[in-house]
Order: sequence, then C-alpha cells, then structure tokens
Amino acid sequence: MDSILRHDACQLLQENDLVDLHVDGMIPHRLFGYDLNKEHKRTLTGGRFMGHLDFPRAIENGLKAAMWSITTNPFKSPKSRWRALLKNIELLSTQVDSSKGVVGLVSNWADYEATRNQVNHICLPAIQGGNSLAGAPNGCRDIPGNVITRVTLIHLTNSLYGITSSPLKGWRGKQGLTEAGRDFVQDLDQNRIFVDLAHINKQGFWDAVEVHDPSLPLLVTHTGVEGVAPHWRNLDDAQLRAVAETGGTVGVIFEKNFLRRPAGPKDGDMILEHLAHIIDTVGEDHASIGSDYDGMISPPKGLDIVPDYPLLVARMLARKWSSARIAKIVGGNFLRAFKALRPV
Repeated sequence: MDSILRHDACQLLQENDLVDLHVDGMIPHRLFGYDLNKEHKRTLTGGRFMGHLDFPRAIENGLKAAMWSITTNPFKSPKSRWRALLKNIELLSTQVDSSKGVVGLVSNWADYEATRNQVNHICLPAIQGGNSLAGAPNGCRDIPGNVITRVTLIHLTNSLYGITSSPLKGWRGKQGLTEAGRDFVQDLDQNRIFVDLAHINKQGFWDAVEVHDPSLPLLVTHTGVEGVAPHWRNLDDAQLRAVAETGGTVGVIFEKNFLRRPAGPKDGDMILEHLAHIIDTVGEDHASIGSDYDGMISPPKGLDIVPDYPLLVARMLARKWSSARIAKIVGGNFLRAFKALRPV
C-alpha cells in the first residue's frame, strides 16, 4: 500500500473517530484470562478465531471506540445466564478501570462527548445473545446503571426469543420471533437500547422490524451483504433498506468466509465491496464497520495478524472515496444513530 495513502489514512483517523460496532474481546478474557490492557504483539492463533484485539492495539491502530460485546452461553438456565451477565459486566468494567484512565466506559452520547478527549479509547458495553436477559426479573430495567448500549437479539442458536440464521436453527428455521421475542424488542426500545439484527433469520428480522419503534435507529452490527456474496449470515437489499429507513446503520464484518466471492479479492478489498454495495443500495449514511474481532473469525489478508484499520482506510482512499464518505463509514454514521437513540 502506498505510504502516502497510509499517511493520509492515519491523518483522517486522527480527525474522525473510528468506531467498530462489534468486537468480542471478552471471549478470550473469560476463557483464559486474556488481559485487554496488555499489548499482545500477535494474535494467539495466527489471525484466526481469537486474540485479534486488546486496548493497546486498538489505540495504536486508530480505534477510538468500540462496542465490546458480552457473549451469552446459551446452554445455561435463564437465572444462570443473568447471573453470568452481571458478573461479566463487572469484569468488563474492571478491565476498563485497570487501564488507569486510558480507556473510558460510556453508555450515552453526552458521556461520549465529555469523555472522548479525556481517554484514548471508549468502551461501549454490549450484549451478544439477548437470552442473557431472560432471567432478569424486570427485563432491561435491571441492567446496572443502564450501561448496555446494544443487544443482539439472537446469536448462533435458537432461543426463547426466536430463530438464528445459522445452520444450527434445525427444523424451526422458518419461524421468526416468538411472542417473548416481540416483547423483548419493545423492552429494548423502551430502555433506548439498540436492537441489533445480526444473526437472526429473515422471518425473525421482519418480525422485529414490524414491532420495533420506527422512530429509533436499528443496527446490524456485523454482517455481509447478499448482493456481493450470498450467505446465511448476510443481508439482502430489502433488509438494508429496512435498517436505513430507521436512520440506522449496517456494520460490515471482517470474516472472509462471509464476504468472499468467486474470483474476488482476498484482502481487505472484499470488505470494501460489501461497503460499496450498501452505499449503492441505501446511501453512504448507512454503512459502518463491525469487525467481529475475537469472535472466532478469520479476517482477510492484511487485517488478520494486526488489526490494521489504517490499511482499510487507505484502501478506501485508493478507491477515491471522499474524506466525508470515509468519515461517515468509520464512525460518523454510528455516532449519529447513537446520539439519536441515547442522547443522555
């Protein structure tokens, strides 16, 4: 990559906040004590699966903020999942506190504005798998300090809320949201928590859109698009339009198996192809980045061993994308939606 483009990319990231809509750094932390405050020079497994990101490498590579997800173990009882969620919110807060002011934990736009110049990185707590809240006596109101900013309704397995898009859905795959799932979407809306429609099957997606308050922005934090690469994890154009109509945004994942197409690129350009399709379909105000780093993924070449966000931005510049468009993609679109949903 041209050194001038890389320099310009780094400069652009200094002037605009880069926000990754989905990182799963809490998975390795919970499994084997992976310290988010320690710089890990290389990924643990050669760029595959886990160990992609930590706070120092996030900062070094220009990542101003990220939605750090707490992933649900679906095989526990509802009460056990709820207890585990409370414990993991505390664990994430402890990791942030251990940074000694380098990282800040934020849950609304006003705090984001107040914090962004005081710390090097902002942690936006999120949940992957809404069934972690099934054991909460009062639903989302029981979340300590209303700290969770986003919940992915469904993950890789079916739950009491609905059906996954994954092959693990089994015979119930044509069903969508359950009544409990519909109630859960309304609970999230009432508590101004982003409804994330990654991982849900298509019927469930449309059920959620139907019950969701259309005045609030929807998210799909980490996905590809069928218009480039048909896949069970990817969105079709109608789904893109449904998210855009709410003022929401769609984050493109870094998992190459969801992104690549026959005879297509093998590097970060495959991510740009999906971003370009979103832009061509619904405009540049609804495209974002949601890497899924540490979420058991295999990123494309150049973004696997190192979380090289500047390289991705340099590739955008090489495509002659304007600085204004890039600023929207790397963070502006999400921050607009965040301000609209959670001003204070």
